[in-house]
Amino acid sequence: MEIVEYKGWKRNVRLANGKIELVATLEVGPRVIHLAPRRGKNLFKNYDEQMGRTGEKEWRNRGGHRLWIAPEDPVATYFPDNGPVEVEELSGGGVRLRPGPETANGIQKEMAIRLDGEAAHVRVVHRLKNIGTETRTLAPWALSVMAPGGVAIVGLPKRGEHPRDLLPNQRLVLWPYTDLGDKRLAMDTRSVLLAQKRGAGPIKLGLSNPEGWAAYAVGGRLFVKRFAWNAEAEYPDMGSSTDLFTNSDMLEVESLGPMVALAPGAAVEHVEDWHLFEDVPAPADGKDVEEHIRPLVEKTA
Repeated sequence: MEIVEYKGWKRNVRLANGKIELVATLEVGPRVIHLAPRRGKNLFKNYDEQMGRTGEKEWRNRGGHRLWIAPEDPVATYFPDNGPVEVEELSGGGVRLRPGPETANGIQKEMAIRLDGEAAHVRVVHRLKNIGTETRTLAPWALSVMAPGGVAIVGLPKRGEHPRDLLPNQRLVLWPYTDLGDKRLAMDTRSVLLAQKRGAGPIKLGLSNPEGWAAYAVGGRLFVKRFAWNAEAEYPDMGSSTDLFTNSDMLEVESLGPMVALAPGAAVEHVEDWHLFEDVPAPADGKDVEEHIRPLVEKTA
């Protein structure tokens, strides 16, 4: 752990090993604003015009990885996280990031981040605590804002056959502005792909995700995030444990935890494991996913 400057912010915590490095700013957030192979190019999008700034009255995207509250609400979700973040060094390596309390929401957010020895692996524990006086029904929501020009991949469970398999085994959720004929979107037997394109409008979709992973390929690198999926749980966004959103600037790879009734004083955690691979071509279709992406994802299980 070291404190470094980053794009105008003076106080940022940097974690690194021989394979991977990340930077989380301590002046706003919590946000992991940089993730890359050691001394490599950032896989996360940065909104350069918003870097180095603090104290704005309205929420700012800024890019990077953040923790939100689901279901999405124009007020509660978009709480302006533009103030300082406390950092605590954890035993055995890693840090815990804690911003000021969201008193309007009755929520205290935290992120605990650990690198896995010398592996290209990061564990991020997202935590929401109810500091209010009433029970809150919500879900933790982890959003990674990826650099432009890549392709997101979500795996699908194995297909069945008719008439043996009479019940559905997958849920696909669409937003009102989503066009299934959009050329950025491709669906195959075992995967859904969504490409980021400059100049293109917004598109979003959600999936129940028994596979428990989503990935993003850009610039010859592959970012994989893994997370739990509970078949018995209720998820936000009509049952989505994974959402993908893209517009002209970036693409978000999002995972969501189950809905919980969070009593005063109680907390809920949502864990993501991040893995990075290099020299990986971006997939053009499902065949590429099966040949180049799924074998790497299976190594992270």
